Amino acid sequence: MASIYRSAHGQRRVQGWCFDQLDRWSVPHRRFSVPTSRGDTHVVSVDGDAPSVVVLAGTNFNAATCLPLAQALAQRWSVWVLDVPGQPGLSAAERPDRGGLAWYGRWLGEFLDQTATGPVVLVGHSLGGGIALACDSPRVAGRVLVAPAGVVGLRVTARVLSATLPWLARPTDRRSARLLRVMHGPGHQPSPVLAEWMTLVARECRSSLAPSPLPAATLRSAVGTPMAVATGEHDVFLPPSRLRQAVSRSLAVDLEVLAGAGHLAPDEYPKQVVSLVERVIRQDNDRG
Repeated sequence: MASIYRSAHGQRRVQGWCFDQLDRWSVPHRRFSVPTSRGDTHVVSVDGDAPSVVVLAGTNFNAATCLPLAQALAQRWSVWVLDVPGQPGLSAAERPDRGGLAWYGRWLGEFLDQTATGPVVLVGHSLGGGIALACDSPRVAGRVLVAPAGVVGLRVTARVLSATLPWLARPTDRRSARLLRVMHGPGHQPSPVLAEWMTLVARECRSSLAPSPLPAATLRSAVGTPMAVATGEHDVFLPPSRLRQAVSRSLAVDLEVLAGAGHLAPDEYPKQVVSLVERVIRQDNDRG
């Protein structure tokens, strides 16, 4: 398996950035690693009420980049934010050579087998949403999926390419901010911290391609467990027009549209994600 990093020096720079952000976070939390057959998995944990909410970030993101969402969730429940192996962050660097989302689904199931003592609700964004769908662990009591991969292929427009290619070719914070503006909804400006992160990723990491859609049988296996699926009104990769019919057909739920949000909806509107989690937990309680 190939490393996500271009060099050992680059890996140290990325991990140093993550540690610095976590050290600055004002919310009391624990950090630990869990060994799996797919490599060590780094966890940022905030203790709270049951059930545990497990957060899976999207491509190129991790616990250190989604602290606003983690903080909003931690006001209600126990929260575990996982760095996905093979993505920039504090978990194992090796990406799967094959298997894609199925490989990640098995990884998450193994992680939950080792750590979860009760039911968990998965909150997955983009790549993380696809991983949540691919995981068939009996410990999963609900899923909240925001612009999830794995249902349909991502749309790549000329606007996306015109921001992505210069960012990859010669990354600067200015070019990173331009790419982030494409990913944000109208009126949301990229934070300097996130632009700095994206510049670091482009310089020190190999690009990670979007995953292919999951098999129909895998998607059907998630049906029956409480689930909420949403996307931003202005999501550039998975707009409502692309996702709505596929979600209804494959997952048997109605797609929810987050008004004003772009692809980075969990960063833009963390309280709306909290509301979705509340509803999924209520549905699970009603079933019990």
